[in-house]
Amino acid sequence: MDSHYNPLFPRLIHALFISVSILMLMPMVLIIAISLTDETTLLTEGYRFIPSQISFDAYRVIFEVPQPILRAYGVTIFRTVIGTWMSILLIALTAYVISRPRFRYAKIITVLIFFTILFKPGLVPSYVLITQYLHMKNSIWVLIIPALLNPFLVLVMRGFIQTTVPEELIDSAKIDGASEFRVFWQIVLPLCAPALATLGVLTAFYYWNDWWLALLYIENPDLTPIQLMLYRIQSRIDFLSANPELQLELGITELPSLSLRMAMVVVAAGPMMFVFPFFQRFFVRGITVGSVK
Repeated sequence: MDSHYNPLFPRLIHALFISVSILMLMPMVLIIAISLTDETTLLTEGYRFIPSQISFDAYRVIFEVPQPILRAYGVTIFRTVIGTWMSILLIALTAYVISRPRFRYAKIITVLIFFTILFKPGLVPSYVLITQYLHMKNSIWVLIIPALLNPFLVLVMRGFIQTTVPEELIDSAKIDGASEFRVFWQIVLPLCAPALATLGVLTAFYYWNDWWLALLYIENPDLTPIQLMLYRIQSRIDFLSANPELQLELGITELPSLSLRMAMVVVAAGPMMFVFPFFQRFFVRGITVGSVK
């Protein structure tokens, strides 16, 4: 063992990172505490990590009629699972093609993909395309298909393939008689598992949190995702809070508007918070290696 080794330094590093981790967890802990705090207590005492008066009124308002919330959860889970798998497959296929140095149009396609990052088509052309030509309005697929191919993630995956999969390995597989699809499925994809996990986490977060597509194209309440459902609940609560006379007509004495906002954050983000830690090590490695290029 090195005689100059000082065990105090790694302990200080560990203490520093533990402190940073606690600071990062504190906002979420505060959100949960506020969502469990009585509305009157919030108005008189403010926000506290340990509420003096615990109340589940905010969650009671959200789940007062559980069927729409559960149905919205089902829509969100379906679009997240199916959309993530389809998106990963399409991104990996596109990235593999443009990563091949012998593909004649690889550079041109890469420039076109990068061009879509700089310039967006605009809302009106997208709306006309989806509603008038593709006829996907009020369809579950309108929540999935428009977000399938993310150009930034395609470029990240391309860089990962170029730095991880040697060209000689692909050539040797082809010499042994492997087809292009077999090379992709049995050689490229297993070596790119960290990048695929990274793409999966980023794509799943997008599908889970997105409400803009549903706001534009969904009018059927049975196809409303959880994010848009909670947004509409909050809008109605804010409207009632701004009109006390309407509350009296409806027989509502008190609305937990402050705690309701935090309760909706917990309801909306809670499931993804439990999923992310299982993919964290792949996420860090995938971002690090894919960014080298």
